[in-house]
Amino acid sequence: MNIPILFEDGEALVIDKPAGLPVDRPKRGGPALFDHIEQLKLGFQRPPVPVHRLDTDTSGCLLLARNPKALKRFNKAFEDRLVGKTYLAIVDIEPTEQSGTIELALSKISSAEKGWRMIAAKKGKPAISHWELLQTIGEGDRKRSLIRFRPETGRTHQLRVHALQGLGAALLGDPVYGPVRGQNKGAPRTMLHAEAIHVTREGKDPISAFAPFPEDFLRAGLAAPEPPAPPERAPTATDG
Repeated sequence: MNIPILFEDGEALVIDKPAGLPVDRPKRGGPALFDHIEQLKLGFQRPPVPVHRLDTDTSGCLLLARNPKALKRFNKAFEDRLVGKTYLAIVDIEPTEQSGTIELALSKISSAEKGWRMIAAKKGKPAISHWELLQTIGEGDRKRSLIRFRPETGRTHQLRVHALQGLGAALLGDPVYGPVRGQNKGAPRTMLHAEAIHVTREGKDPISAFAPFPEDFLRAGLAAPEPPAPPERAPTATDG
């Protein structure tokens, strides 16, 4: 597997992570990003280290630090709200509005039967996602929309839960938050793509990368939108 490089300099890489490739090795074993670390050294002695996480199904921009000092600086950049990201997502509804902001605190729950998941909870951690409708296809009750999210916080599964609770439909293909748990409905994966990332750096040009529109989004009937403006500064230290 060839991992596309979207941005490279002496302290950072941004890769276009393929859908289906976990960032961390699964407990059950199997392929992971670590298997491609030698390829991603690109002549450096140290292996690059992921600064944040993306869900296994999520494709797109993943920032890696090429040395310990850079990793420390990037972690602080996330804490200081100097990182912005945009995501593209597909839902099988047409939202009633053209754009909006979803503010739903999230908490983790688990059970022996269903495993763990995130839920909206008043006593959970604050989570804020801005969104805009880019495109809708279909008619009647068979509509499909392309949404651009700009998360202001970076909670685990934030966009997946916010889509369900805030927009009224789970992301297309989501096996956890979809209509039938354990089944992908209408897509081979959760249709979420980390479209762009922008990291402000003191004394250096910003890190700015854009991941091309995925082929499976095209097969789902959506057209590639215009690239986004540089994302607003936001702390997004975990995956969407």
